[in-house]
Amino acid sequence: MTATLQMGSRGTLTLPKKIREKFGLAGDSIVSVEDTEEGILIRPATVFPMEIYSEERIAEFDEQNNAAIADIFKNQPA
Repeated sequence: MTATLQMGSRGTLTLPKKIREKFGLAGDSIVSVEDTEEGILIRPATVFPMEIYSEERIAEFDEQNNAAIADIFKNQPA
């Protein structure tokens, strides 16, 4: 499908309903915009939250892992 769109004064574009439905895009969807040799490429994107672990959080993970390992070996027959 090809469509001609008019850009708003703030640079906004409204994708045609058929295209939004085809790609499962809703009002809060995230899209990726890429500058290519052929022009502008717009495609659906997925965003995952990311946490930067502090030293305290890493120590918490280590403590939980060590406790889980100890439980495994505790229940092993000698």
